[in-house]
Amino acid sequence: MNSISRSRIGFALALIIGGAFFASQMQQNSQQIIVMCAASIIALLIVLIDPPKAPLPDPAVVEGQRKRILYQGRAEAYEDVISPITDPILLVRNAKVAAANPAAALVLGDHIIGEDVRIAIRHPAAADRLANPNARHSGEPILLVGVGSADQRWELRIHALQDGLKLVQLSDRSSHYAAERMRTDFVANASHELRTPLAAIKGFIETLENPEAGKDDDTRARFLKIMYEEADRMQRLVEDLMSLSRIEAEKYELPSEPVDLEGIVQEARDFYVNSRGKKEQDLRIILPDRIPRINGDKAQLSQVINNLLSNAFKYGRKNEPVTINVAPNETGSMLRISVIDAGDGIAAEHIPRLSERFYRVDKGRSKSIGGTGLGLAIVKHISERHGGRMEISSTVGIGTTVSIWLPIVKQAINAK
Repeated sequence: MNSISRSRIGFALALIIGGAFFASQMQQNSQQIIVMCAASIIALLIVLIDPPKAPLPDPAVVEGQRKRILYQGRAEAYEDVISPITDPILLVRNAKVAAANPAAALVLGDHIIGEDVRIAIRHPAAADRLANPNARHSGEPILLVGVGSADQRWELRIHALQDGLKLVQLSDRSSHYAAERMRTDFVANASHELRTPLAAIKGFIETLENPEAGKDDDTRARFLKIMYEEADRMQRLVEDLMSLSRIEAEKYELPSEPVDLEGIVQEARDFYVNSRGKKEQDLRIILPDRIPRINGDKAQLSQVINNLLSNAFKYGRKNEPVTINVAPNETGSMLRISVIDAGDGIAAEHIPRLSERFYRVDKGRSKSIGGTGLGLAIVKHISERHGGRMEISSTVGIGTTVSIWLPIVKQAINAK
C-alpha cells in the first residue's frame, strides 16, 4: 500500500470518528448517530476508489525516443528528403545511426536507430570510414558482400554533411554482378566449345602430315570425315552465337509485320520430311480451324520452330511421333505453339536452367548428337522479342513439351 492510499484511509477514519463524536456531543439520538456513521462510511468508499491510471509507456518506445534525442539533432531535417529514396540511406553522427529511410530499415532492420553504425553494417572495410569522424571520404565506393542476404552485392558511399553528419548510401549491384558473371561464363563456355573441335582438327592435320598415315586411304578418309564434322560443328556454333547476338540487339524492336504461321509450320514439316529423312507419320501437326493473326519476324519464328523440332527429334524416342500443336488461350489474347516429344523427359531441377546458354542436362549425349547448347536460349530470346514467353514442362519417362506464347493481334483472324 503506497502513501497516497494510507492518507486516504486516515482521512476517511477521521471523518467517521469525528462524525460520531460530533453526534454524541450534540445529544443526538441513536438513529441520527447511525445515519451519520453510514454517511461517513460512504465517504470512506468514495475516497478509497482509485481513478483509472494511465498505462505505463513501453520501455522500448522510451529508449527509442531517448536515442533519437541523443543522436539525431539536425538529422530530422533530412528525413523527409531521404525517405522517398529507394536506395538504403543512413544518417550517422558520432558513429551512431541518427536516421534511416524505409529502404535501410528493410535491409538492416528497424532497430538500428541509435545503434553503433559498425553493428548495423558489419564490414571491416567500412568500419573506419563510418566510425572515424576525421576520416576523409574520397567518394570511392566500398564493395559489401552479404549485407541483407548472402548473395547480395552492395556499393557503399559516404558523403559528409553539416554538423558532423555523414550520409551513408547503399546501392544494390547484385543484378550487375550477376550479369557480369553470366558474361564471364558465356565467354568461357564459348571458348571451350570452340577449342574442343579446333583441337581435334589440329590433331588430325598433324597425323595426316605423317607420310605413312597419308598413304592409307581408309585412315585419311576417316580422319577427313571427322574433321569435316568438327568444322561443321564449329560453323553451327558460330552461326548460333551470331544469331543470338542479332536477336539481343533487336530485343526492344517489337515486330509489326503479320506472319503466315501455318506456312511456317508447313515449311518446317517439309524440311524434315524431304531433307532429314523423316516420314510423314513422324511429325503430327494440330492447327485450329482459324489461326489468329500474330505479328512477327518470319525468319526468327521459323528458327524457333526448327530449333524446337530439332531438340524433339534428338531427345525423343525412335518411332514415336513429334507433335506441333497450335491453339489460342481461353481469353483469346495469346497464341500457344507447342512442340511435344515422347522421350525420356527431364528432371524438375534442370528445367529452370534449360534456357541458359550452354547448359546441358547430359553433356556427353548433347555433344554426341551435335547440339550447341544455344537452341533454347535462342527460342527464349525470340519469344521475348515478340512480346511473348517460353514455357517448358516435362515428365520423366513420358516426354517434354516446349511452348512459346505470342500475343494475338486484336480483331484480326487469318483463315486457313
